[in-house]
Amino acid sequence: MASDNKMVSASKPAIPLSSDDSVSVLSMIYRFFKKVSMVGAVYLVGYMQWSVAWLIGPVVLSVLRDQWRKDSEYRRNLAKTTAVSSEKDVILARIDDLPAWVFFPDVERAEWLNRILLQVWPNVNHYARNLLKDSIEPAVAESLANFKMNGFKFERMILGTIAPRVGGVKVYDKNLSRDEIIMDIDLFYAGDCDISFVLQGIRGGIKDLQIHGMVRVVMKPLITKIPLVGGLQVFFLNNPSIDFNLVGAADVLDMPGFSDILRRCIVEQIANMMVLPNKLPIKLSDEIPTVDLRMPEPEGVLRIHLVQAQNLMKKDISMLGKGKSDPYAIITVGAQKWKTKHIDSNVNPRWDFWCEAIISSRKSQVLQCEAWDWDPGMGIQNDDYLGRCSLDISQVVRSGRLDTWQTLQQAKHGKVELRLSWHRLSTDITELSRAINETQLIKTGELSSAVLAVYIDSCKKLPDARAASRPDPYLTVTVGKKTENTAVQMRTGDPVYEIGYSFLVQNPEINTLEIKVLDQKTGNALGQLTYAIALLLKQKDLSMLTQPIMLQKSGPESKVLLSLQLKILKEAIREEDVEEETLVRPSEPVAPAAPLAPAAPDSTPAPLPPSAGTVLSPEPATQDLVNLDNDGTDGASQKSIPIEQIIKEVDVPQESQVPSERASPKLVHRTSSLTTSAGEAGLGRILLSLRYSMPNQTLIVVVHKIMNIPLKDPTNVPDPYVKLYLLPGRSKDSKRKTPVVKDSCMPEFDEKFEWVIPHAELHSRQVEVTVATHKGFLGGSPVIGQVIVHLNQYDFLEAKTLWFDLLPESPRE
Repeated sequence: MASDNKMVSASKPAIPLSSDDSVSVLSMIYRFFKKVSMVGAVYLVGYMQWSVAWLIGPVVLSVLRDQWRKDSEYRRNLAKTTAVSSEKDVILARIDDLPAWVFFPDVERAEWLNRILLQVWPNVNHYARNLLKDSIEPAVAESLANFKMNGFKFERMILGTIAPRVGGVKVYDKNLSRDEIIMDIDLFYAGDCDISFVLQGIRGGIKDLQIHGMVRVVMKPLITKIPLVGGLQVFFLNNPSIDFNLVGAADVLDMPGFSDILRRCIVEQIANMMVLPNKLPIKLSDEIPTVDLRMPEPEGVLRIHLVQAQNLMKKDISMLGKGKSDPYAIITVGAQKWKTKHIDSNVNPRWDFWCEAIISSRKSQVLQCEAWDWDPGMGIQNDDYLGRCSLDISQVVRSGRLDTWQTLQQAKHGKVELRLSWHRLSTDITELSRAINETQLIKTGELSSAVLAVYIDSCKKLPDARAASRPDPYLTVTVGKKTENTAVQMRTGDPVYEIGYSFLVQNPEINTLEIKVLDQKTGNALGQLTYAIALLLKQKDLSMLTQPIMLQKSGPESKVLLSLQLKILKEAIREEDVEEETLVRPSEPVAPAAPLAPAAPDSTPAPLPPSAGTVLSPEPATQDLVNLDNDGTDGASQKSIPIEQIIKEVDVPQESQVPSERASPKLVHRTSSLTTSAGEAGLGRILLSLRYSMPNQTLIVVVHKIMNIPLKDPTNVPDPYVKLYLLPGRSKDSKRKTPVVKDSCMPEFDEKFEWVIPHAELHSRQVEVTVATHKGFLGGSPVIGQVIVHLNQYDFLEAKTLWFDLLPESPRE
């Protein structure tokens, strides 16, 4: 019987391992080698008698990297969920990336357009593949080479099945010429793309690519034949936000620092293609000259003077603890960027930095200023972030000149001083002498008096670099210290470029335009041109239409076809016509402007629903009003204005504001800047201004002053300061803090703080305002009093400046 069993068992075929068993075996082998590696690393550290830092350092770095990746993955997954959800589901879920039409009444819903994009998206893959390969790849490779990373190229480019979403569309119908249509599109892409690349022999990939920005489409000129529009100009108004996930062998680079390099390179290349002043032109009709679409059309020049910063955060580590910072600033306007020098060991740096930005859309572009703490290393990714501020250029256009202190966002404290002036452009030659004199008075040596627009159509009959083959020509175009390079045209003696550039000109009477034609293969010069800009001063409208000009040091018939347009900077004055649109509430019709009668001395503000512990000032409103302007700047940065002269505009989106002279006069809530009361609890009172900026989704709180802090011991006068938290969810990111005022029971701060909050969440948030003193036992900070402001009790369409009673500190949840 036993022999039979042996025979049966021998006759049975061997049972193969299931896939689950094989996976289990591989997992066990992986865990075994992982444990061996960990134990071996610890043993090696002990055997070699290395410092424990060699072991702890990689572990800490790994933990931080995992946490950073979890946060990034959460944001990407949230964005992808938004992209594939219906518009209704997105709004009900109160996701942060709500469509633009939710916030802006002049933005139309575009769900029909999203359905069209979903249909045509498979056909877009082919065009995008060519765009990435021909334009993005060489530009990114050149940019990465600056960081000693060579050999970049794309291998596979699949955009996936998730199409971009349009959050809203706005079509402009006022203040436009008759031959153009302007449309703004809130574009959001969070797709399931699969892009693989090679970098220094390492294969990697990009997944979960996300791009979000406002795209402007200009349709011009309008014609009488199909397709009725001669061409399109497509561009981002400001730099879009970009995020992605690195996979494959390049996954080791997916951590703060290394991924920032790749992200910055991609943003730079997109900016060079289609972020103002750069535009992506698309010609639709052969009847329209290409110069009409590609010739630069600047609206003006923004002159920027970054004066100084105050109370920046301390990021350096010293022997005695926290040292200071070595701050520098980066100013960005669209694709234009400037960087100041860094100042060692100073949290109150004075840069006195001047720069000028060419503005192509004064109503929509934004100036951004970032402060960084310089640390030696590869670049900005090693430096510590000190905060940023943003300013709408339309504010400067309305004022002509603007001197403002801007509080840094995403920072505990700190602010910067900016002096800005707006200069329109003119073809009146009589303005030139005044513009030159103005630049000479400032004495920086680098400011401009005019703008030169250059359009290069093509070159004709270039000489061959070598007898055996045709050249690969490209051009370098230089005015002053700025040089632009065109794309390379392969194997041709008659290259067509059709590209335009804008240059700032210090003095048109002496500056020149230099064009060099170079062969990429050999590096040899094929010709050059030196054109005196002063020649344009004798032309009608200071312009030269497309004309062939002979090249120097070239072939006998070599020439370049170009167009030139010179415009002179005009003096900075207030522009009344920058905004013509207005948002009118049904109960507040617009009436013709009329002189504002002085306010009655016994007039009092309308009552508002008080929050816990708040009491409106009972005193007559005969003092100055301290409030927030429409642009978000606080009254502390301006001189005191009598209450009888204050006119507050209706708070509307940036594209829909009207100068106060054009709107109906309206007196805002007025509050006395003084109080004689010590409050309900006898702890003093604090004066705050609050406002919510709908366009920027930003809550703005200004801490003005504290009055009547009780003095219990005349020998121990408090050193008060104010700290603020955004509730619920008290965190370091939401903490804000004023400077300390020494020995005062009536301190004045005039500090502005900002938090970015989606409008849908505003009603569920509170601001905790705590007044403390630094004179505590062993350096502690005893609390003097506290106020919790419930945001759901206020209508923030206008600034509210209120007195709040300080109450005893409430226990934390």
